[in-house]
Amino acid sequence: QVQLVESGGGLVQPGGSLRLSCAASRSIFSINAMGWYRQAPGKQREWVAFITSGGIANYANFVKGRFTISRDNAKNTVYLQMNSLKPEDTAVYYCNALARDTYWGQGTQVTVSS
Repeated sequence: QVQLVESGGGLVQPGGSLRLSCAASRSIFSINAMGWYRQAPGKQREWVAFITSGGIANYANFVKGRFTISRDNAKNTVYLQMNSLKPEDTAVYYCNALARDTYWGQGTQVTVSS
């Protein structure tokens, strides 16, 4: 069982940056992959990025070059650094963990607006 808590969301202007955090209740060293998804109002939840236990990162095309996923195993935390934010990035961002089962956090709101 893994409990995940996201934080770091907020209101930012277009072109700005935010850093999201996902704190896990246990070591993430043995978790196969950690990822981020997002869901905007009235839209389907979509995958954003993931990072494997081996440190391999992948990104959705719409965030490549702007977002960076990273992890700190000592802190049991995964991060999503978001730069050059656009209004269409506005969504609730969810952390997930692929272990024995799949786990989800409660989400954190990101709003990009002038």
